[in-house]
Amino acid sequence: MWMICKKEWQQFFSSLTGYIAIIVFLLVNGFILFVFENNIFSFGYASLDKFFQLAPWILLFLIPAITMKSFSDEFKTGTYEVLETLPLSTRQIVIGKFLGNLLVALVALIPSFIYIISIQQLSAGTGLDFGATIGSYIGLFFLQAVFTAIGIFISSFTNNAVIAFILSVISCALLYYGFNAISKLPFLMGGADYYIAMAGIDFHYSNISRGVIDSRDVIYFISIILLLLLFTERKLSIK
Repeated sequence: MWMICKKEWQQFFSSLTGYIAIIVFLLVNGFILFVFENNIFSFGYASLDKFFQLAPWILLFLIPAITMKSFSDEFKTGTYEVLETLPLSTRQIVIGKFLGNLLVALVALIPSFIYIISIQQLSAGTGLDFGATIGSYIGLFFLQAVFTAIGIFISSFTNNAVIAFILSVISCALLYYGFNAISKLPFLMGGADYYIAMAGIDFHYSNISRGVIDSRDVIYFISIILLLLLFTERKLSIK
């Protein structure tokens, strides 16, 4: 399993594509936070709220770019048959792919800690609310894990990496914000709107981002990840 994880890591950083994807993620966040109109200096107080609101939408594109080749390239080049000859179960292959891609996604997030240092140094007051900031980073971790599981699952359906990328972006967007959008329909207000919103990722990410780690939110994320990995395993088993 760890051999597969290491393989995914090396494969992603074996070309400029991996580095470019991470650099673009950091540059887009940096420009929107510090340069463009309505940046964080306009708030009048130390806050990373804009980053945590923006990051999920950028991750919608970054993580599918990371995961799109997970299985699609294996199918295209015929190397998946080689993986099947290794003394590994399908489950171990899936988990190895998941961990490898998640590790890459986390590497993209780590440099964003510079935003915390910068804002803390520039702050004239008490600085950031570290409880909420830590909660928001935990929320981003779970968000990355769910998006990675979605990308891995979608990649197991096609041998075309571009199609895997497009379908992963759409799937991540639907699961992240789709339920929230549906819950805002007028005829659902005051009735099923709360429960429909609760089915979406955005609802639970927003809860954790407030700095309160509720077991219900954690169980939601873990359940979605495990289900997606199980579906991927089943899909590969009948391929």
